[in-house]
Amino acid sequence: MASIARKNLFEDLPRFIAAQAGIMFAVSLVTIQNGILNGFVKSSSLLIDNSNAELWVASKDMIHMELTMPLPLEYMVQAREVKGVKRAEALIFRSARWRDPSGQIHAVTVVGSTPEGTLFSPWNVVQGDINSLKEPYGVIIDENNLESLGVTELGEAATLGGLEARLVGVTQGTQPIINNKLIFTSLKNANAYVNARLQTSTRCKLEQGDLKCVNIFDDTNPAEKQVLSSAPKQLTLTDPISFVLIEVEPGQDIDELRQRLEEALPNVKTYTTEEMSDRTQTYWKQRTGIGFILSLGAAVGILVGMIVVAQILYASVSDHLKEFGTLKAMGAPDKVIYSVILEQSLWMALLGYIPGMALCMGVTTWASASQGILILITPTSAVMVFGLTVIMCAGSAIFAIQKVTQVDPAIVFKA
Repeated sequence: MASIARKNLFEDLPRFIAAQAGIMFAVSLVTIQNGILNGFVKSSSLLIDNSNAELWVASKDMIHMELTMPLPLEYMVQAREVKGVKRAEALIFRSARWRDPSGQIHAVTVVGSTPEGTLFSPWNVVQGDINSLKEPYGVIIDENNLESLGVTELGEAATLGGLEARLVGVTQGTQPIINNKLIFTSLKNANAYVNARLQTSTRCKLEQGDLKCVNIFDDTNPAEKQVLSSAPKQLTLTDPISFVLIEVEPGQDIDELRQRLEEALPNVKTYTTEEMSDRTQTYWKQRTGIGFILSLGAAVGILVGMIVVAQILYASVSDHLKEFGTLKAMGAPDKVIYSVILEQSLWMALLGYIPGMALCMGVTTWASASQGILILITPTSAVMVFGLTVIMCAGSAIFAIQKVTQVDPAIVFKA
């Protein structure tokens, strides 16, 4: 029976190729959509997962990493005095405006940390050095963002928050999909960038005897450039930060330390790194609807694949009705005939899945290398897609089986 299934499958090569193209489309769409979802969710907590902190102290109003209220730097100093805290460092995570050398502005997120700290720093630095962030107005940027931000070589400068930003390092694979372009810098530089004020000027002109004046806001005022030769000011205890990162003393109970921190610091909530990561991932996966949209796209791929396979199998059965009628006339049981059709569907699943998955791997590699986009295809998701492909093709075989069920063995004697 297996030989009959393969003969029917490969007899009409153009039809077989069309069927495989449909299955490849379904496999690719389901895999890519699921990979984008996994990559999107994983990418949303990229900064959290690459920190060395064991606890994150955040505002009690925090929704996710990018949507929170600021904390005073004083909280970092107070956290260091709490029993069980081995180390505490501040982290700034705030949005700002980047103006490239051509004058175009971009939305970016400034990530400020202590260059000599151990709980958070830029990772995968492929050019420059983290210690260069100690220099006034030095920044590190992911390699995939350099061209769009207008700086491509170390030492080149642009404007960030109205202040100079000079490229001193380049990272690789540090840009989350969901965030604005990240600008890594020191705590002092970040504080200067996110709190820099716009320059205001008033322009007036006389029109028909009336003096009309308007306020003009600008972040490129030449007068501001006079301060760039001096280092940014040291943070004061009242300056705003985003998070306090905590390293726990060995042997210290985490839950007890969390309680002490929340008692010592008003209006905060303390999260473990895993909880912080899960909170951010859950927000982007469930509360933004991105999971539903990508799942809907995958469902469309499965539907298209089923329709294509069902049409091909149904047409194949219709072309071989006399052959199936002959098998019935010879006394072949229905389950044997059905196995021929099911065998065809399983061959189609396997031969469509392999090139479809190979195509997805190529797209994943290209997206990561050229766009810095993480499409995460795990072994579990690959097995899941294969299972869906088999179910899709086997389910499509039902339509063809219905056709065979109605075959009259006497058809072989008709002209």
